[in-house]
Amino acid sequence: MNNYQEISATRDAVRPGVWRVNLSREAVRNAFNDTLINELTDAFQHIAADGQARAVVLGAQGKAFCAGADLGWMRQMADYTWEENRADAQTLADMLWVIDQCPVPVLARIQGDCYAGGVGLAAACDIRVAVDSAHFCLSEAKLGLIPATISPYVIRSMGQSVAARYFVTAERFDATEAKAMGLVHTVCTESNLDAHISDLLDAILANAPGAVRACKQLVKDVGGAEITAVLRADTARRIADIRASEEGKQGVQSFLTKSTPPWQVQSSK
Repeated sequence: MNNYQEISATRDAVRPGVWRVNLSREAVRNAFNDTLINELTDAFQHIAADGQARAVVLGAQGKAFCAGADLGWMRQMADYTWEENRADAQTLADMLWVIDQCPVPVLARIQGDCYAGGVGLAAACDIRVAVDSAHFCLSEAKLGLIPATISPYVIRSMGQSVAARYFVTAERFDATEAKAMGLVHTVCTESNLDAHISDLLDAILANAPGAVRACKQLVKDVGGAEITAVLRADTARRIADIRASEEGKQGVQSFLTKSTPPWQVQSSK
């Protein structure tokens, strides 16, 4: 993995196959700039190409998870032409897509406030755990802007009706409210944050790696799709494929013989 300026991306020292990516712009509350966006894109492209990867924890240093766009970066963009603005926005849209399409589960470790583009960053992850002191805000309209590039992920997570409110009001809401609307899956105290992440990693690593990847893709492909003959045939093909795979055969055999399947990683506890 390359040496990064604004993030770190390392393999977990204890759990094989787990990557940890951390935003490290603590001085500016981990706000986006072009370097951070490019580095996140590069890191997740590398992880996607790692056939041994099994999960990613996306976190941040300091008191905020991500405060949206960096003020210096915004000042720079103020003088952009339309073409430059579009190209700049495309890099953010592409970064979110790369994270969303990562073939293994991505867990957002939200240790602090999450605003604007930071909400989109969290929403692009598969599982989101937040401390109870975290606050969220889709603040773009306050600046005369719109949450355009993050909208597919945020609306998917919180739902269209809820997004219709918070996009136009730019109200702050807390972690408990975020959980109620589906933006966050688990809310915990700061002292329990890493324990919750650890439990989720243990659960994922207890499962067959190929099946986990296939499950993630299944949700993306089937979620919201009309139940047609084509879809029914596709789902039947998918289960047949995995039943006939070496991993599928090993898993069923291990279950029947009450033995440990070869992919299980011992719990960290």
